[in-house]
Amino acid sequence: MSGENLVLRTKKFAIDCIKATIKFENSFLANHIKSQLIRCSTSVAANYRATRLSQSKAAFIAKLSIVIEETDESGYWLELAQELNLVNIHDVETISKEANELTSIFIASRKTAKRNM
Repeated sequence: MSGENLVLRTKKFAIDCIKATIKFENSFLANHIKSQLIRCSTSVAANYRATRLSQSKAAFIAKLSIVIEETDESGYWLELAQELNLVNIHDVETISKEANELTSIFIASRKTAKRNM
C-alpha cells in the first residue's frame, strides 16, 4: 500500500471515528470516551501525514511509533465503548477492524524501516 493511500485511509479512519461518536449515548462517561477517541484517531491521521515529511529514518520511525500508539489507543476506546454499552457494537465494528488492520500495517512498516536503517 502506498504512502498516499495510507494518508487517505488514516484520514477516513479519523472521520469515521468522529462520525461514530455521534451514535454514543449522552453521558459523562460516554462524552469522556468520545473525546479520547476523537483525539487519538485524529492524531493517527495527522501524525501519519507528518511521517511523510520526516527528515531522517530515525525521525520517521519515531513518528511512526506515535502513529502505532494512537491507532492502538483508538481501538482501545472503541472496545471500551462497546463493552460499556455506550454504543451499539454494529455501529463501530468496521472501525474497530480498521484500527486493528492499521496497527498491523504500521507495526510492519516500522519493522521494515528499522531493518533498512
